[in-house]
Amino acid sequence: MTFELLLAHADTCRPALHPGLDESALHSSPPTQSKPKRLWDALGDLDDLRAQRWGVVYPETPAGKRLLELIEPLRELRQQEQGGAPVQIYAVTPGMDREEAHRWKARVLGSEQVEEPDRPRYLLVLGDLDGVSLELQQVLATDALVGRLAFADEAGYRAYVAKVLRWAEAPSPVDRARLLFYTSRDGTDATELGYRKLVEPCLTTCTRNQRTGALQVEPPRSLADDGAAKGSSTGRFLAHAAGAEPAVLLSVSHGLGVREGGWRSAEDQRALQGALLLPGHERLTAAEVAARPFLPGGLWFCFACFSGGTPARSAYAPWLGDLDRDVAGRVTRLLPRPGERPFIAALPQAALANPEGPLAVVGHVDLAWTASFSDQGRSRHERFLGVIKALASGRRAGTALSSLLRFANETSASLASSYHQEQVALTAGRQYRASPAERAHLWMLYHDLASHVLLGDPAVRLPLKHGGRR
Repeated sequence: MTFELLLAHADTCRPALHPGLDESALHSSPPTQSKPKRLWDALGDLDDLRAQRWGVVYPETPAGKRLLELIEPLRELRQQEQGGAPVQIYAVTPGMDREEAHRWKARVLGSEQVEEPDRPRYLLVLGDLDGVSLELQQVLATDALVGRLAFADEAGYRAYVAKVLRWAEAPSPVDRARLLFYTSRDGTDATELGYRKLVEPCLTTCTRNQRTGALQVEPPRSLADDGAAKGSSTGRFLAHAAGAEPAVLLSVSHGLGVREGGWRSAEDQRALQGALLLPGHERLTAAEVAARPFLPGGLWFCFACFSGGTPARSAYAPWLGDLDRDVAGRVTRLLPRPGERPFIAALPQAALANPEGPLAVVGHVDLAWTASFSDQGRSRHERFLGVIKALASGRRAGTALSSLLRFANETSASLASSYHQEQVALTAGRQYRASPAERAHLWMLYHDLASHVLLGDPAVRLPLKHGGRR
């Protein structure tokens, strides 16, 4: 078994890691975080804002305060939807690390001075990763329903808020979503695994459920593009997602990493890193989705390295440093250099700012591996199938993604239990026979799953007739 990386060089379009890592590379792993503390009772309807509430987290800076002003119409809408209850607003220090994030969460969000019914479960984070840190977003997402809005200019925030309000006021007259699948079958092992172990099983299950009435959607459509058809791969991708009715799209491809010769500038990196590689060495960048109908009113699950953004630190950097120099050199030089500013990718920013674009995007903010959906040759597509079906059924985006993050929490709990049992055995003078490879696999799986983030308001849903719920 190998672990393939969904990352390609931005200039040559060659896979950044080829061949993939052999299973023997999983010889050790750092300890993971402890099991998260629960703040809410999960028995209530997660889609009910009156019960779950909606809040905002922003960086405590002048620029952060300006972002609050830009989303004011959205805040007013959510306040109305939660019965007029005031929206809780939290100012945070920029650049929190993981430990600081845990302390802030316990001290502020989990404060006993705030009544539990007033504690918002839906949290909209404002600003880029150098403001409200990725670490804080991930810590909050262990049990909150978190999304982020980050744009390069004020126009992006205004356009997104106007789009959400427009769809909320005049939803689509259709009551069944379109369900779309896309795979860039570019001949690499990673995308072939993505097609066979993720896309194809999800498509098969959703088609069967649609035919039996268990899933109320239009017949699912798939585009597995190998570049053999005439015309542009980019054109085929855009046409696949251009219908007028709201749709959910799952795409699998390589994300673009650093050019083999290095980035020309910081602006070059921010424009291209996390864009998608399509067959024929074509690229889907921010420019292609910024000003044409692209998944209007829809929701996009974009599976590729850095498709959501680039963090200040990769979770895999210490582990990759323990591998042989050749593998470590090929991968670690693709990661951000120390001191570089983390950022949300330009591609989802452009899609969300497009008035005829999606309402939310799920992307990845680190190296994305095939391990999350392929385990020792077995498909683990069900981890992602629940998200796709929930989105297509009209669940709010934050609620839908929580089903995937639940698998991350369960993996974290398994790791914590393993380390705890080892310590108990050592204290009792007994030998603990833990499998280093199994533990390392769990560690890798945890970080891979936890690095999927929601971009957009976590309270959005497909704008279907009657909310799409039956």
